[in-house]
Amino acid sequence: VLAARYGVERGRLREGGRYGSSWWREIMRIRDGVGDIGGGWFGECVSKKVGAGSDTFFWTDPWLEGIPLRERFRRLFDLAENKSSTAADMCLLGWEAGWGAWVWQRQLRVWEEEM
Repeated sequence: VLAARYGVERGRLREGGRYGSSWWREIMRIRDGVGDIGGGWFGECVSKKVGAGSDTFFWTDPWLEGIPLRERFRRLFDLAENKSSTAADMCLLGWEAGWGAWVWQRQLRVWEEEM
């Protein structure tokens, strides 16, 4: 129903622009990291289970204490090549150091690796 109403772009539901409801626009702002997931009606009433991770974005979805990894590790997010990867993508590529999940725009400095 939501895909038919708002459309899908790059595998994600669209906001709907001025035709979207105010509730739907707020949900899209939260999804995109613009809104405040820690408070308000959405943060108090909705939670997400990662499951297989195919619908959970590694860097941009909220994790521990509702904070996305892109905020908790801003420097690493800025350097990451795979900003739109899902948790499942990262898992398949390999979490361990030197495996495919960790692709950086340049070689990390020692202090960045320690992060």
